[in-house]
Amino acid sequence: MSVWKRIACNPEAKQSMIQYYDEKGLADVRVYLAPWIEERIMSDRNTGSTEIYERVAHQFYEDLKQRLVQLSNDNLMKFKLAEICTSVTQTSAVDLYAHVRNGLQREIQLLDQMPQYPYMAGVGVNGSTSASMIGGNSTVVMPAMHTPTLHATGNGSSYAGDALYAAHSHIHNLSVSITRVFTELQQFRTSYEAFHACFNSYNQRKALMSSQELQTSDLQLKEQCTILASNRNNILHDLRRIITEYDSIQETVINELKNWQHNQALAGNGAPFRDNLDDIQRCIELLVETVGKILDIVNILQPLRIDNNDDMSEMITHVRSAQQLLVLSSFIVEKQPPQVMKTNTRFAAAVRWLIGPQLGISVNNPSVECIILSEAQAQRHSAQRTMSEASTSTPASSGEIVNNIGTMEYNSQTRVFSASFRTMQLKKIKRAEKKGTESVMDEKFALLFYTSVIVNDYRIRVWTLSLPVVVIVHGNQEPQSWATITWDNAFSDIVREPFQVPERVSWSQLALALNTKFESSTGRALTEDNLHFIYMAVDEKLFRHNGIAGGDHKDYITWAQFCKEPLPDRTFTFWDWFFAIMKLTKDHLLSLWKAGLIVGFINKRKADELLRVSAVGGITVGLVNDQNSVLMLSPWTARDLNIRCLADRIHDIDILRCVYPSNRSRDDAFGEFYTQRMDETTRRDGYVTNTIKAHVPAIENNLGGATPQHQIQSPHSQDVTMGSSVLAVCNNITTDDLDMFINGANFNIADVNWEMY
Repeated sequence: MSVWKRIACNPEAKQSMIQYYDEKGLADVRVYLAPWIEERIMSDRNTGSTEIYERVAHQFYEDLKQRLVQLSNDNLMKFKLAEICTSVTQTSAVDLYAHVRNGLQREIQLLDQMPQYPYMAGVGVNGSTSASMIGGNSTVVMPAMHTPTLHATGNGSSYAGDALYAAHSHIHNLSVSITRVFTELQQFRTSYEAFHACFNSYNQRKALMSSQELQTSDLQLKEQCTILASNRNNILHDLRRIITEYDSIQETVINELKNWQHNQALAGNGAPFRDNLDDIQRCIELLVETVGKILDIVNILQPLRIDNNDDMSEMITHVRSAQQLLVLSSFIVEKQPPQVMKTNTRFAAAVRWLIGPQLGISVNNPSVECIILSEAQAQRHSAQRTMSEASTSTPASSGEIVNNIGTMEYNSQTRVFSASFRTMQLKKIKRAEKKGTESVMDEKFALLFYTSVIVNDYRIRVWTLSLPVVVIVHGNQEPQSWATITWDNAFSDIVREPFQVPERVSWSQLALALNTKFESSTGRALTEDNLHFIYMAVDEKLFRHNGIAGGDHKDYITWAQFCKEPLPDRTFTFWDWFFAIMKLTKDHLLSLWKAGLIVGFINKRKADELLRVSAVGGITVGLVNDQNSVLMLSPWTARDLNIRCLADRIHDIDILRCVYPSNRSRDDAFGEFYTQRMDETTRRDGYVTNTIKAHVPAIENNLGGATPQHQIQSPHSQDVTMGSSVLAVCNNITTDDLDMFINGANFNIADVNWEMY
């Protein structure tokens, strides 16, 4: 349940907030755009600095105006739209954003003061057809909601928890209504049967009855019939209300399940994932039981007709469809297969049916089969939306998977009804004909899991699709494959035609995805400065803004620019560059990075003024010599660092004594990361100890006098390059030297700075 819906449940709180938003004429905006406002503002983080805050505010302002344009098609809104637009345009972007943001803060504070939900106690805020079935991806759902992280005190429950708690509560209330209607129905059936007994007796005796007796009996029967019709209509009215409420609750629960699946995709990129699947299953089990009771009432009431116009076939069809949709939607992939899948390599996956022991399906332990579909096959399969019970043939497959049949088992302790596939292996793959510049790393497949069961004497086939996978045959195909998967996981809609993704996204969207991926891989997130410097570099290279004009972060990055087109004057793409530094950091710099000794992407001169070597994935040491010149060692690549780690290489070069900018001694900063050295001259096995050491003859043989491999002038703080990792380890460094090393630097730097070629 959204914040505003919860506020609206309290008349005093609602009135208070309406008055607050009306101060700037934004009350209607808050009401009509409640989900979007909450999702948008709660996703805005790191707004501590004035510059960032203003940038976020202006972006919110522009997006709000676009949302208002979309509302012009709403007949209820178009009469108010002119007044709303006037209020919006008369308020500055920063003031409008601050007013809405502060209002949302007030709402959360008001909710903190309201009674808490005991059902969700302990859940943290940031835990962050009759014979066939409609396809598992057919439900239209709302976007996933972010958790309330406005630096406010948590209220003990998350958005998902609130929605599920509300659904749980509504189901309980609905069960009470169903029990009451069922009692009324039983009374109605008794009266209905008594009426028909009287009517049959009347028909048998009316030939012997006088005209007066006939008239009296007719009046009595008409009165009884009128009462019965009224009672039946009352039951129908209550039943329609119950069905409407049920539909709303089921939609909410399925929305939460779809949000869970969407968050599962984001987790594929490394985003935090709070698994509330057990909570969702509890609601689904209750819904299965509830819709079964509703169907019983409908089936009982259907033959109890007063006249031939009392047909309830449409209502029966509707309830059965709702039941079937719930049963199929709850068949999901709980454990996704690897999204970059190598042929002839074992992998695991698991499916789960969230109906628990309901419907008696779990008693027979149905078997589940898995096949692989191409993107085109997945699209056709989803478009059909049904799997006919009469069809016994296996759907067409795009490959051969062994160990692809599993048995569903029910665990009574955990109430989990699932099937695990632990040793599947993709032996063969059939690829589609390539178009244009497409490669096998761009081609998406998906695993289809399906089973066939008997429910209420009908055979139904249920199925679900995995997240998209890319199939490779060699490790060198992995980086580009991860580009395909990363883009799909980050930017796909919750409900889509397989496997459509946008062709372009805003830089802010891409930055969030890159940061999530980097943090997941290396254990530490990029800073705001890191992301800004990456943006400035990309801005200069892709959009030719010279690193200054494009600083509002409003540019869009296309799929081709992301990973298909080489960067200007380079032989590699943006993704090649980013993936290489991420892999280098993970494989060779992880401890230093997590310890905060490496700051990340830093500001330097333009690439053509600094770079002499073109390489992807290198880290270089920068130092200040006796002539106050900045010297850059030729980059150490992953191969070099695999032979001897960075900390040891720094220790080997004796002139590196002091670390910029903390002025810490080299051994103090990097000592714990040195490889343990053996002091004895001769080892116990008789061999003489020897090792490989970093050596810089041009500097060590003539300290400061020789011409270094790289010599640069003082870089400017607004310049950006995409170069090798720059390690600021300096000898006898002074304040003047620091200013020279990074002129006018106004961002946080720790001990090590890197930047990719």
